[in-house]
Amino acid sequence: MKKYFSTILPALLWMVGFFIIPLLFILVVSFSTRGEVGNIVYKFTFSNYIKLLNPLYINIFFKSILIAIYTTVLCLLLGYPFAFIIANVNKKFKPILLLLIILPFWTNSLVRTYAMIVLLRTEGIINTVLLHLNLINTPLHLMYNNTAVMIGMLYMMFPFMVLPLYTSIEKLDKAVLDAASDLGASPFYKFLKVTLPLTKGGILSGSILVFIPTLGLFFVTDLMGGSKVTLMSNLIKNQFLTARNWPFGSAISVILIIVMLSVIIYNSRVAGTKGTKEVL
Repeated sequence: MKKYFSTILPALLWMVGFFIIPLLFILVVSFSTRGEVGNIVYKFTFSNYIKLLNPLYINIFFKSILIAIYTTVLCLLLGYPFAFIIANVNKKFKPILLLLIILPFWTNSLVRTYAMIVLLRTEGIINTVLLHLNLINTPLHLMYNNTAVMIGMLYMMFPFMVLPLYTSIEKLDKAVLDAASDLGASPFYKFLKVTLPLTKGGILSGSILVFIPTLGLFFVTDLMGGSKVTLMSNLIKNQFLTARNWPFGSAISVILIIVMLSVIIYNSRVAGTKGTKEVL
């Protein structure tokens, strides 16, 4: 027991010092008030949470959730075929394809975001090529809208979807797939009834890894959405750094944390139910 405790002690201290205590501080501040000069007045109030009932903030909240859902679905629809191809391609090509997925992690996310801006802006590469090919007469407005934000999110989060899917597909028992074919299952029916259910764990893991970070990527919204797109993440950033309203920013953060925890708990329950069914 002593040895076990000494093993987990460093991790426990890390979690308490850099996770639990900051979260408790945010929770306490969310029930406080903002002073006249932007300081925190520790006077208990629900006003910060009541303020969130304003239709403006409710609209921003649901817009943030929808963009996170759309990004997750797009990553899944584009990532699953890619992961499937990697898992079934010739072994000598697998390292190259995996490297292409991992390669973006070697570059700072801000640099990658600016690279997307170079592609999408009015004088960017995409518009320049389309104009030279006479496919369009005027430049397309690809920046500073919801579509640009979703493209940026998709570009950032795509590898986080592909890697869990690849791992899940790679572990598939080929004998089960061969048995389905021998029993007369068509390729589509085999995918729908065999491959898809058996890779449900990878789908859930990838969805969590995409959905939750998407809610917090404020710099993508700031850079690619500009002042025309406001989500919960950059609203929190603005409250802390610009408006200096820490109590209200903390209240928004607490709500966002509750949403994230709810998604994680739901995923755990679904995964647990799946595991129980497989055992039975």
